[in-house]
Amino acid sequence: MGGADPSVIKVGDLYVSAKSVDGGVAVRSASTLEGIATAPKRQVWLDTGGLGEVWAPEIVHLDGQYRIYFGAGTGAAHRMYHISSSSPDTGYSAATKVSLPGDKWAIDGVPFTFNGQRWFVWSGWAGDTNVEQNLYIARMSSPTAATGGRYVISQPRESWERVVGDPYINEAPQPVVDPSGRLHVAYSANGSWSSKYCIADLRLRAGGDPTYVWDWYKSNGCLFGSYAPSMMAGWDTTVNVDGPGHHTFVLPRGDVAAGPPSGNRFPTMYHAVAKGTPYSWSNRYWYTGTAVWWGSTTYRRGNVPGPTTDTGFSLKFFE
Repeated sequence: MGGADPSVIKVGDLYVSAKSVDGGVAVRSASTLEGIATAPKRQVWLDTGGLGEVWAPEIVHLDGQYRIYFGAGTGAAHRMYHISSSSPDTGYSAATKVSLPGDKWAIDGVPFTFNGQRWFVWSGWAGDTNVEQNLYIARMSSPTAATGGRYVISQPRESWERVVGDPYINEAPQPVVDPSGRLHVAYSANGSWSSKYCIADLRLRAGGDPTYVWDWYKSNGCLFGSYAPSMMAGWDTTVNVDGPGHHTFVLPRGDVAAGPPSGNRFPTMYHAVAKGTPYSWSNRYWYTGTAVWWGSTTYRRGNVPGPTTDTGFSLKFFE
């Protein structure tokens, strides 16, 4: 299916996707991941209020409701919004702005629960200008409101995250809990307009505080990408596509603790451009793939607070 920024969850025997189309958000449901491409499109929300560009809807099932979070706005006005319904493909509410600390530019937000606490993670700017996109986290008091401060957990400061700039980018965070109970946030780095776009990983140390940046350990390179110099040692480049990124872990009801409930592999979807095709936004398609938990992987970092190495699960992605 053509387009970018897939979001898919499993609900019973159905796969349910959300996508930005036609000035709003559409949902498709199918019995297989591949079937989403030809499933009927149900437009569940239109930007009748003139919010602006609608980016990267993220669907979850939370508190008995289907909820879709998306970025909307023009230029520096992009903020996160939320719609909800008791049904996956009809009856969605009007859009409500998600109240985030600081009220700065924000996209790609997704809620999750970890150790009994609700969180929201997103990509945003530190200030009011487009210098770089960082990953932020905040505690949530409700599906549409954060409480307390926002905390940076990643900035695009590693050399392999800076092969494409203006701005340098960390975006599309996807939280998931590994088989040892540790929290990860897989994310996309480098500009989505480049074939050097890729997926990397943040891993929270055992017993760590999600709001403390130095409790997060970053993979030493891309884990899924087509540009060999940026890849983490021992991770191979893609064979069939260029610039894979902005992925979704296909989890039951979007529950980050359900990845996977048994075994060590689970389905993903991501956008990319077919090899041999000019890399452009208009040539992006959704692809199905597989993520595998990869044990005993050490992430190393420089002279910063806390231990310089951390060993645990990482991820390998397969086309």
